[in-house]
Amino acid sequence: MGKGLFITFEGIDGSGKTTQLNKVKTFLETKGYNVITTREPGAMELGKKIREILLHYEGEVSDKSEMFLFLADRAQHVEKLIKPAIEEGKIVLCDRHTDSTIAYQGYGRGQDINILKDLNRIAVNGIIPDLTLLFDVSLETSQNRVGDEKDRMESSGIEFLKKVRNGYLELLKEHPRRIKIINANNNIETVFEETKTVIEKTLQEKLGV
Repeated sequence: MGKGLFITFEGIDGSGKTTQLNKVKTFLETKGYNVITTREPGAMELGKKIREILLHYEGEVSDKSEMFLFLADRAQHVEKLIKPAIEEGKIVLCDRHTDSTIAYQGYGRGQDINILKDLNRIAVNGIIPDLTLLFDVSLETSQNRVGDEKDRMESSGIEFLKKVRNGYLELLKEHPRRIKIINANNNIETVFEETKTVIEKTLQEKLGV
């Protein structure tokens, strides 16, 4: 059985990462790979309940509570879905993962970044993405794509979003081998061509194909 691969898709709201994830899934399947797609939060049954709280709870959620809810979802997700799939030789495409917590709860909400990194390490138990695609868009493009109907996270305001985007760019500097930036301001097909180039290079480097 071949070695699996773990690829995460990151970016601020409206970056188009979910659209690209689905296109990458189709592309890889046409090449014969066994691919599963997943997301954080909300992949597992427990996670679906956590996601509902995180995105749609109408009461107040403290910043620390928000942080731990994301981490609880991640620990369950990695242990019960991501790790087994990789061990079975599958390619796992995940919509948001550890970098989202650093960008949103760390840089965005102002939680201690070093503590967040330690907590992430506990949650993932050694499972690190082989590749992270960072879909970077301007704040204006982000807001236009999201539109007027926003969930709890999307409603945090433009200044919050600016901090999150800057956080992602800091993570890019810290992890240039793992994180690859994609200009997501372009149209879907242009973004996909750039994405596909990065994916193909990773397949060659990690799987030798």
